[in-house]
Amino acid sequence: MTQTIQTLPITIEQLLEGYVSKSMGVRDVLVSCWQAAQQDTHNAWLSLLSEAQLERYIAHLESVEPESLPLYGVPFAIKDNIDLVDLPTTAGCEAYRYQPQESAFVVAQLIAAGAVPLGKTNLDQFATGLVGTRSPWGAAKNSFNPDYVSGGSSSGSAVSVALGQVYFSLGTDTAGSGRVPAAFNNLYGLKGTRGALSCSGVVPACKSLDCVTIFARSAQDIEHVFPVACQFDEQDCYSRDVDSDVQPLESFAGLKIGVPTCDHLEFFGNDAYKKQFDLAVEKLTELGAEVVAFDLKPFVEAAKLLYQGPWVAERYAAIESFFKEHRKECLPVIETIIGGAEGLTAVDTFKAIYQLQAYQQQCDALMANVDLVMTPTAGSTYTIDAVNADPITLNSNIGYYTNFMNLLDYTAIAVPAGMTEQGLPFGVTLFTRAFTDTWLIGLAKEWQTHANLPLGATGQSLMPKMDIMVCGAHMQGLSLNQQMQNIGGELKHKVKTAPNYRFYALAGGPPYRPGLVRDDQQGSTIDVEVWTVNQAGVGELLAQIPHPLGLGSVELEDGTWVTGFICEPCATQGATEITQFGSWRAYMASIN
Repeated sequence: MTQTIQTLPITIEQLLEGYVSKSMGVRDVLVSCWQAAQQDTHNAWLSLLSEAQLERYIAHLESVEPESLPLYGVPFAIKDNIDLVDLPTTAGCEAYRYQPQESAFVVAQLIAAGAVPLGKTNLDQFATGLVGTRSPWGAAKNSFNPDYVSGGSSSGSAVSVALGQVYFSLGTDTAGSGRVPAAFNNLYGLKGTRGALSCSGVVPACKSLDCVTIFARSAQDIEHVFPVACQFDEQDCYSRDVDSDVQPLESFAGLKIGVPTCDHLEFFGNDAYKKQFDLAVEKLTELGAEVVAFDLKPFVEAAKLLYQGPWVAERYAAIESFFKEHRKECLPVIETIIGGAEGLTAVDTFKAIYQLQAYQQQCDALMANVDLVMTPTAGSTYTIDAVNADPITLNSNIGYYTNFMNLLDYTAIAVPAGMTEQGLPFGVTLFTRAFTDTWLIGLAKEWQTHANLPLGATGQSLMPKMDIMVCGAHMQGLSLNQQMQNIGGELKHKVKTAPNYRFYALAGGPPYRPGLVRDDQQGSTIDVEVWTVNQAGVGELLAQIPHPLGLGSVELEDGTWVTGFICEPCATQGATEITQFGSWRAYMASIN
């Protein structure tokens, strides 16, 4: 097979439109994605379809019309604790490997709708972990910085989507495994109502709590996948009938949203994440929501039951016979966690059930006062080396905001919220009562439209981008730079203007502002920055620019032209010329 497509459509909707219009062929798309998965360098995959297996899917799709299937030719990935009849299931443990005789119920629904599974992805062994490092095949590497954890346990499922190798993937979530990897890889991760997606054909972690989850680069893509995947399964005793056709909420305006009080916010020393969360809260207000203080204490207390209480015995029950015979073939950290259940008693279990019920009443009473709650998805992130050096503590830190969700039966969606100055993604989680899946998907769509962050690690965007040159307080780290970030701004490069400009410190302030005026006779080069922003937000930026400043064309040192901040010449009267400093930073340093 040869790859024939270099650039694929951004979203599932665009892909389906391409198939219908015949502007692209299903063979070309699937082969392109399959080859990209083969070339993966982030340790995302454990096994891939053979060429012959992929050909069978392609041949079937070429025999039907694209309009006949809602997910026609959409490639996806499957966490390797979910059965696919074409490939073995390992659950991240070679000794556990088996060949399923049929695909998991949810996988079968997706395949019947035309989606094509390319293979099975890496995971924390037996889905026990939130880091993505607990795999005999090695850690899955973060899609933005391979030195950092990808998040887990659905590590490879998230990374494969973030890198653009597939359009969506399936993971599982017991303690946060379908949300944490989404946050660490700039994705949307839906942990729906418990039982909304069947767990038939899924290796259990905690059978009474497990959820199959969906990762995608956009909320729109989750909206395409969820109705197909959300089908009642009478063979799954925990399956619940969730109406995927409920009208979604389309706006935050007027909603009352709880945000944890400061005494229950925890960032584990990560100031960059704290800053991004504060900005996310501001965004809620911009979207018209009423933000109210929320007591997270009983939720955090309930979360402790998941690993400090008898629910860890469910992990033991899931693989009891295997564990008794092969415990030394498990990773040491997994052996420690699962083996710790052997001393638990029925009395311990009932005591914990009573305690959980008490927490449930407290938490439900608090939830009754708000429409939903927003928290960080994770309070911090870590390097792979740091996690390997302290696997239990750091894994626990990562689960601070996620471990309670399934115990208390809430529905949640993780959404990207920003990028730190270190270039790492930050995400928040919206959660509320069960059976609200479509509501949260709708709100995630509005959030994405407003934030317009890049999709996964692809650098692509749902909205058009444009370059803006800044020369003063809007530059990185200065007083008005937040205006650039508010419209999705990312620093593209630091450059100089052509040697045809004079520079002035304008009267007024704070904030103090410069004026850039073209002068072909007595000009000089000035240090500036070029930022890429959401085109839709330029009007918002213009509304914040006072006269006599504005946007116009500016020539750069290499002869190219860019839209940037310029000043009307009349403003130079009474202004101080600072051309000799060559930059706004140098001038400001001279007066401070």
